[in-house]
Amino acid sequence: MAPAKPIAVGVTDTSASNAALLWAAARANRLKCPLAVVNVVDDRWMAAEVLPYLEVIRESGLGLLKEAGEKATAAEPGLEVSLQLLEGGVGAALGAYSKNAAMLVLGTSGRNRGALTDRALQAAATAECPVAVIGDGQADGRGILVGVDGSRESTQAVAFAAAEADALGEELTVLYAFTGPNRWIAAGLPQSSFATHVVEEEQIVLSETEAGLRQDYPDLVVHTVMETVLEPADALLRAASGARLLVLGSRGKGGFERLFLGSTAHAVLTQPPCPTVITRMHKQQHSG
Repeated sequence: MAPAKPIAVGVTDTSASNAALLWAAARANRLKCPLAVVNVVDDRWMAAEVLPYLEVIRESGLGLLKEAGEKATAAEPGLEVSLQLLEGGVGAALGAYSKNAAMLVLGTSGRNRGALTDRALQAAATAECPVAVIGDGQADGRGILVGVDGSRESTQAVAFAAAEADALGEELTVLYAFTGPNRWIAAGLPQSSFATHVVEEEQIVLSETEAGLRQDYPDLVVHTVMETVLEPADALLRAASGARLLVLGSRGKGGFERLFLGSTAHAVLTQPPCPTVITRMHKQQHSG
């Protein structure tokens, strides 16, 4: 039997990174798999005259890894922990390393845009595994929330969320948010049977999702919610407040599509209301 892939956590010297480390260690312990603690030395910006200092930066990275490893084993005694120092662009290095991992865990940069939030998005776009983004000071919540957009690929995010909810004994909420007929009517367009038809068609998506989940997980409590007023990001942030986990879908290698466009993902990951997982969406082959 092949050894279990580790849960990999990228660490920096921030409080959110520490929260991500502890979350990843607890998950690895629960799933009985190893934990890989990873730090990236971004050496792309270094000019030739400062290259002698690269070894100093590497030593600093190794020290950070050692401290993080000690924290992980102190929090989860008996956990198998490995340390890995990577070099190169942070997003690209983490994305490449994810091929060896069952999950990649990162701490959010909070409202400091352009830092780890963007790296999380870069990693999620190329990662070969789910990417979890953990904020600082998040309290333990209840329930699993998954956002869907009606695409076939988004069913993979639902499958991940349902498996999590079933394993943790949590209830699952499936949220379908799209700014539809209500926005058109508010803009002055007349209400029509077409608008009603749109909502009915989208409701079918939720009903089919719920039916499939009840078949696969007969004991799982599933709630379905359709949101047509709030923007998708606002709907997700509001619904996930107090949740144990939020799951979003991405197809990867092409950015975020449909519901999870860049602005939505950025809005959620800048200040995630709870631990947030972006599933790696492998393209499905659709029969013509």
